[in-house]
Amino acid sequence: MNALRCRARLLVRALSALATGFANAQGTQTVPPEALKGLLTEPLMTPASGGSQADVTVIEYFDYNCPVCRHLEPQLQRLTADDPKVRIVRKDWPVFGDASEYAAFCSYAANREGKYASAHEALIGSRKDLDSRDDVRQVLRDAGFDLRQVDSDIARHKNEYTKAVQRNQHEAEQLGLHGTPGLIVGDQIVPGGLDYAQLKRFVARARQAH
Repeated sequence: MNALRCRARLLVRALSALATGFANAQGTQTVPPEALKGLLTEPLMTPASGGSQADVTVIEYFDYNCPVCRHLEPQLQRLTADDPKVRIVRKDWPVFGDASEYAAFCSYAANREGKYASAHEALIGSRKDLDSRDDVRQVLRDAGFDLRQVDSDIARHKNEYTKAVQRNQHEAEQLGLHGTPGLIVGDQIVPGGLDYAQLKRFVARARQAH
C-alpha cells in the first residue's frame, strides 16, 4: 500500500508539472456553446457548489479513487471560498472500476438525503485507496452514514444512477478527455492537475472572454 501511495504522489507531481507546461501554452480547446449547454442540462445527479450567482462555471469529471482528483479537490474548494462568483459542477466518471462506480452511486444516494457534501468530502478526502466496495463502505460508515439506507436507495434507483454515469462517460469521450480529472473552466478544456494559481488564471481568462 505504501508503494501505491508513493506512485500516486509521483503521479500527482508529474501531472502537475505537465499541467504547468500546458497552462503556459497559447491555446486550449473550446467547447461550443450548444455542447456546453448540454453538459449543464438537468438532471444533474449532484448539486453544484460555490456561488449561486456565478459568472464562471467549472465542470469537473472525476473519480473518487483518482489521486490527482484528490489533489485537486482542496484547490477547487479554495477557489469557491475565495471567489463567490465561481461554481463547481462535479460529474462522476468512474474510470477506476467497480468500487469507484459504487462510490458515485453512494454519493447520489446521500444527495437524496441532503447529505451530498458530507459523502463527497469523506470519499474524496479518504486517506486510503478505495479499491473495493468494503473500502467505500468503511469510509462512509466512519462518516456516520447508515449503509442499509444507502444500499436501499441504490437498489431502488440503480437504473437512474447507471444512466447518469453513462451520460458522464459519453460526455467525457465526446470532449476527448483521456482520464480524470477532466476540467472545463468557462468554455475551455484545461489540464486537470492544476494548482490554485493556475485555476485562478483560467477563471480570469474565462471572465475576460465574456
